Amino acid sequence: MNIYVALLLFSFIILLYWVITELFTFFFRLTGLPDEKARFQVISLLTGTGFTTRESEMILSSRRRRRLARITMLFGYVFNVTVVSAFINVLLSMSDAQVGHMVFGFLIPLGTVALIFIFMRVPKVRGWGDNLLQRLADRAFDKKERFNAVMLIDNIGSESIAQVTLRHIPEEYEGIPLAETRLRAETGILVMLVERHGGKPTPAGADTVFETGDKLTVFGDYHTICKTFHAQEHFADD
Repeated sequence: MNIYVALLLFSFIILLYWVITELFTFFFRLTGLPDEKARFQVISLLTGTGFTTRESEMILSSRRRRRLARITMLFGYVFNVTVVSAFINVLLSMSDAQVGHMVFGFLIPLGTVALIFIFMRVPKVRGWGDNLLQRLADRAFDKKERFNAVMLIDNIGSESIAQVTLRHIPEEYEGIPLAETRLRAETGILVMLVERHGGKPTPAGADTVFETGDKLTVFGDYHTICKTFHAQEHFADD
C-alpha cells in the first residue's frame, strides 16, 4: 500500500467517524442535551477514551441517556475493533490494480462528504438543518402539541440548571405574576432568566407573567422541573 492509499484510508475513516459522531450527537440532542455537550460526550463514548467530566452526570441522570450511552459505547467498540481492522485487511490483501480502482471509487463519496462538512459549518445552513431536524423530531416523537420542552444545561450538586420552552403554560401559572405563583416556595424552583420573542434573556422579576413561547432558565431539582412545567426532554437547538 503506497502513501496515497494510506492517506486516503485515513481520511475515509476520519470522515466516517465524523458522520457517526453527528448521528449519535443528534440522538443525544433528542434527549435534551445541548449540542456542544452532546458532541463531547459522544466522542468520548465512541473512542473509548474514558475521558469524563462533571458533564457526564447529565448522562447518568436520565434512563434514556444511559441506555443510549450503552449503545454508543458498544457501537464504538464494534466499529473500532471489527470494521476498521477488517477494512484495512481487505485493502492489504488487494492487488495494486484493485487498490487503484478502489481509490478512484472512494474519491467521489469522500469529496461529497467533505463538501457537506464544509457546507454545514456555515451558521445559516446549520441553523436551517437544526430547524429541519427539530421538525422531524417533533413529528417522530409526537410531543410538540402535548408537552413543553426541557433542555438540561448543567448539574450543580443534586440540583440542575435547565431551559424550559413553554409551548403551553401550565394552568396554575397562567396569567399570574411570578411572585404570586409560589413557585419557589412550593417546588424549590428558581426562575432566573426569561427569553421572549427571540430577544436577549432578561432576569425574571416578581411581576413576570409567563407567555407562550417563553424560554425559561430555571434552577432546581431536574425531575421536579419536568413535572412542574409538564415538560419532557426533547430536541435541543443551540
